[in-house]
Amino acid sequence: MSAVVYGQREVRRARYAVAAVFAVHGAVTGSFATRVPWIQDHAGVSAGQLGLALAFPALGASVAMPLAGGISHRFGARTALRGLMALWTLALVLPSLAPDLLTLCLALFTYGATAGMADVAMNALGVEVENRLGRSIMSGLHGMWSVGALVGSAAGTLAAHLGADARLHHLLAAAVLTLLGLTACTWVLDLQPAEDEEPPPRFALPPRSALLIGAVGFCAVFAEGASLDWSAVYLEDRLETSAGLAAACTTGFTLTMAVARIAGDKVVDRFGSVRTVRVSGVLAALGGLLVVAAGHPAVAMAGFALMGLGIAVVVPLCFAAAGRSGPNPSQAIAGVATITYTSGLVAPSAIGGLAQATSLVVSFGLVTFLACGLAVFAGVLRGSDHDRPKAGSPDAAVPGPRP
Repeated sequence: MSAVVYGQREVRRARYAVAAVFAVHGAVTGSFATRVPWIQDHAGVSAGQLGLALAFPALGASVAMPLAGGISHRFGARTALRGLMALWTLALVLPSLAPDLLTLCLALFTYGATAGMADVAMNALGVEVENRLGRSIMSGLHGMWSVGALVGSAAGTLAAHLGADARLHHLLAAAVLTLLGLTACTWVLDLQPAEDEEPPPRFALPPRSALLIGAVGFCAVFAEGASLDWSAVYLEDRLETSAGLAAACTTGFTLTMAVARIAGDKVVDRFGSVRTVRVSGVLAALGGLLVVAAGHPAVAMAGFALMGLGIAVVVPLCFAAAGRSGPNPSQAIAGVATITYTSGLVAPSAIGGLAQATSLVVSFGLVTFLACGLAVFAGVLRGSDHDRPKAGSPDAAVPGPRP
């Protein structure tokens, strides 16, 4: 990228701008998730057909994410992010308009494709800001995504409670979020490709380092997806709790993750990525053991909360490490994002299939086993802290070419 000099003031402003972009991205997801039942009724699809359709966002994201690097190279980071975020926020309207299964699948494919490209672009800019500040910010950025998702979910829950038409709800939400996203993009870093910089390949396999980092992210997202989709079912079916208490467990898990991500940067700065992920893996595994061994709802809820605390910072650190793992950060981030999206897609169905064949206890035994993998394989993140300039150093404020 071109060697435009940014001072600490501009970089700090860019940090808050990227944080706002993360929050907007999360708000779109939260707005969509709460209206899935309305979308199902409007499209007239069965539960099985809905499950098929809900695989298309991840498919669209996986296909489109490798394109994000080329778009940023052609148009510059700021313009690319502005365009991709606008496409993503406006794509929120499409699923609610679908009248049947085919159009719903196409709408969700587009929804996922725009989500994935915006995801790669904003994470790449987040890593760039982190490099220039010389301290960890990626955990906090993903925490802002969680905050945005909670806000979007709350607004969607209110709209559903009032019986609002999801087409109108999503049209209004898309208009507001598009405006907020475009405004936030005004202050992100305006990185431009250098004159002699080769454009990234349109499609290429991610580097081996990104695959290893992605494997760590896979374990964390698998635990996250399993807990989000199955914690309430676990408490109701296994421990015979009320529906309200079961729902509170899922909410508590989400809040634990959001709080841990917002506070996680200070921990990473003090102990480094590798030690943080190792301790996180131990905490997540202990939480999984509590869930598996629980004979009382309070013990299971404590286990899910501990698991959320353990896995919260892992994915942000994987993105940060990917952004410093090779000569093409966007390609590496796209590789890690593809693996983590795949994990989020596979986890719920894998837990359900294993539970049907055995039991939910065995399913969360698998989650616990994968959580142990975080502690065992945290070493693949080694080097990501050393590659980040220290705060106050000349390199922290003056950009050179992208790493």
